[in-house]
Parts: sequence; structure tokens; C-alpha cells
Amino acid sequence: MKPEILEALQKARAAKRPVALATNLKSGQQKVIFETESEGPLCLDVDMLAGAADMLKRDESGTFQTGAGPVFVQVFNPPPRLVIVGAVHIAEPLARMATLAGYGTTLVDPRRAFAASQKFDGFEVSTDWPDEALAVLKPDTRTAVVTLTHDPKIDDPALEAALKSQAFYIGALGSRKTHAARLARLKERGFDDTALARIHGPVGLAIGALSPAEIAVSIVAEITKVRRGED
Repeated sequence: MKPEILEALQKARAAKRPVALATNLKSGQQKVIFETESEGPLCLDVDMLAGAADMLKRDESGTFQTGAGPVFVQVFNPPPRLVIVGAVHIAEPLARMATLAGYGTTLVDPRRAFAASQKFDGFEVSTDWPDEALAVLKPDTRTAVVTLTHDPKIDDPALEAALKSQAFYIGALGSRKTHAARLARLKERGFDDTALARIHGPVGLAIGALSPAEIAVSIVAEITKVRRGED
């Protein structure tokens, strides 16, 4: 591996940036593949680059054939992330289920008494206001954001920050009536219908969930559906 290839790969991994390494198994030439760009001497046409980028998106390493020999694409993605806003009764089973599904989970709640609950031992917890917390967390294309408090003072700033980010999933707990009021407030803040359509509300798949654990199952299922391109 050439030093410049190794350096690019190490920098991407240190920055927790999605990255893959494409290697021609015949010539040994390599290329570092990012979501929207690539670098390195290995020559790949547009379709091959698109295929490698798709592997990166799917978290799947694999091999494809080229005229110059087989190319192996090894994916080095950081874990996907879930930011949960609101240390409410649903948050604990949601955090645990998301962890089992491979997500790095962060709980955000400026109400210290809620966030200090022993139920959240072992999870990253921020007591900053959601907009401040998300400014630090910087949601990207591998990040889901879910708001759970029903409190506009907490949920709305989180949703505004999420809508301005690249988060692949944004969800908000609440009834249809609550969600309609939420959308109206966000519209007054300057978000158009296209932006607001990114918010999944009421959050979760419609499976008739009632208990906190069942609601958590529906949320993780919907996040999975969106992440895997089945939405």
C-alpha cells in the first residue's frame, strides 16, 4: 500500500468518515472511495465507482470484475449513530435496541434530573440544549435523530438542527395532531414542504405499538427501513 493511500485511509477513519479501499487484485493498484469522491491511481469507470460507492452505502465489502482484473472493495465505515432527544420512558428501550442493531447512541436532554437517570448508565449523555448538542455531534449521512419529549422548547430546536444536517433519518414522537402543529411551527421558521417531509411523524412503523418497548421496536424498524433504502 502506497503511503498516500494509507494516509488518506487513516485520516478518514480517524475522522469517522465513511470510506472504502478498492484494490485491483491483479495489479495491486488501489483507490480510496468516499461517498462523493475518490483518490488514488486505480482506474475505475463511472459505473464501477458508482458500484463501489453503493457498497460503501450498504456497508458491504465485495469483489467485481473489470477488464484489468478483479477489484476488491473493503468497506471501513464507522458505526451508524442515533441521537435520542428526551430522556423519557421510551428512550431507554430505544437506546438498548439501537445498540443491539449496531448504533452508537447519544441521549440529549437539558433537564439534568431526567438525563441523570440510572437507566442510561453506559450510554453517552449530553445535558446541552439539543441545538447545541447537535452542533457538536454534527449529524451526517450515517446519523438518525429522534425527538421524544413532546415539548416544543426541546424538540423544535433539535428538529431544526437535524433538518439543516445530512441526517438520513429524522423522527418525532407525537400524535398526528401534535405533528401537524409541529410542522406549522417549523414552517413559520422557514422550512418548506420538501424539508418537512424528511420528518417521520408520528415516528415509527405503524404496528399498533403501545408499550415503550413496542414503540422502540417500531422506531428502530423504521430507521432500518430508511437506512436500507426501503422507505
